[in-house]
Amino acid sequence: MAILLSSCPFHSLGLQLSCKRTIVRVMCKHCDYTQMLEARGVDPTPLREEVLRSVGEEQRPLSAAEIMAAVQDRMSINKVTLYRILDLLVDKGLVKRLSAGDRAFRYGMGETHHHPDHPHFVCSACGIMECLGPHLLPSNVKELRGKGNRVVKNVELRFEGICESCLQDE
Repeated sequence: MAILLSSCPFHSLGLQLSCKRTIVRVMCKHCDYTQMLEARGVDPTPLREEVLRSVGEEQRPLSAAEIMAAVQDRMSINKVTLYRILDLLVDKGLVKRLSAGDRAFRYGMGETHHHPDHPHFVCSACGIMECLGPHLLPSNVKELRGKGNRVVKNVELRFEGICESCLQDE
């Protein structure tokens, strides 16, 4: 089930940006966010649950501004609290901090059974980061995880180019 949240998360923050995308929240039927927090030793406060839910129920990684806008649709949060919660969720492996090649990180779900590790595509025109299928991870990266005397904790593969929406606008 998809729910249209807003036409642009930046407009609610008073920013005038040309945006081509809408935020569509897809309800993840497999994730119990309270249980996920508790399993990692995190007290499941309403704000922590809402931040994790906002990241987990989106089809693409979100910037902190987008997460703030999504959370503020339901409850009050300030920037300091948001960044502290994001840092905690990243430290506990529940959320991944992703680089898009610009100065702002994006946040996506940490690897779980229902959210497998996967590469991303970043549009150099509009800055949107999209999730790609896990099958696009090179097989040698998958093989590396189980071989030798090393532990691979993070793989971040990012493709950059022009997205379909921006190509249509040209």
